[in-house]
Amino acid sequence: MEPPSERPELAIRRLVNGYQMTQAISVAATLGLADLMTDSPQTSEDLAAKAGVHADALYRLLRALASIGLFHEEPDHRFSLTELGGALRTDAPGSIAGWAAFVGSPYIWQAWGELLHSVKTGENAFRHVHGMSVWEYRASDPEASAVFDRAMASLSGQVDDSIVATFDFGRFPTVVDIGGGNGAFLATILARHTALHGVLFDLAHVVSGARPVLEAAGVADRCEVVGGSFFDAVPVGGDAYLLKRTIHDWEDEDCLRILRICRQAMSQGTALLVIERELGPPNERWGSKFSDLNMLVAAGGRERSTEEYAALFEGAGFRFAGVTPSTSGTAVFEGVAR
Repeated sequence: MEPPSERPELAIRRLVNGYQMTQAISVAATLGLADLMTDSPQTSEDLAAKAGVHADALYRLLRALASIGLFHEEPDHRFSLTELGGALRTDAPGSIAGWAAFVGSPYIWQAWGELLHSVKTGENAFRHVHGMSVWEYRASDPEASAVFDRAMASLSGQVDDSIVATFDFGRFPTVVDIGGGNGAFLATILARHTALHGVLFDLAHVVSGARPVLEAAGVADRCEVVGGSFFDAVPVGGDAYLLKRTIHDWEDEDCLRILRICRQAMSQGTALLVIERELGPPNERWGSKFSDLNMLVAAGGRERSTEEYAALFEGAGFRFAGVTPSTSGTAVFEGVAR
């Protein structure tokens, strides 16, 4: 945070130029610079040789990032990693490396470049720029899909731990994770609750990589993996149906469609657990507010308030049972099938 004495014109200029810092950090993450740094300071020339990039250009990048605290510059072009920059190491707890690399992707920047179009029309900027949804784009580009998957994994660790520590999943014998990706979150739940069984459900090409994740967590024998689309049908027989960071990708009409399809697979009294950001009151929670803007630009969905989630639940055949916040800023919105 900048000191209180910062003049308004300087503060706003820092915010306006924020895109330059974003791109610089993204390049550092893409090159894996934090992983290349050892315990002792290294020259920019040595780092350039390891990364396979232009030495002088890398020096200019490193000194810029040192000016905002990610690296520390010493004499003779030597650099070391700061505590802040350590979050860019891929092996660091709560590493942000995957997300930092993703946000610098050209196809994402191109969509954000059309934010004005979205504000003028209410339309999704990504579809306006690329002629397809972000999901169709990634399905057609395996490299972009892989970068996105790493970004999601990068963000999930601390969120998963805080949710599992806060919410009691152990009261449900079988949890069905709808849109559960590679199973990392479900594996965290199963590892904490050893009597619980899980069903992982997502598109076939997504869950194809889940088995190693489940095996590494020691929960593969308690988890069934099923491929399919939640716009068609979802597995039956669960005691709780979980959707984590899924509903916010869609506008209300599609959300209701997804929730109603889930309801068709559920018995009366079965729990619906939606894990999302809570939008928060005016003038607070910038993370939720800018995530909502990102939904407008990229995915085409929105972040919501507790009242808006309650309305979706009621419209899809659920009684809204309440919300459980967590330390990560993400909450569990719970419903019960009528």
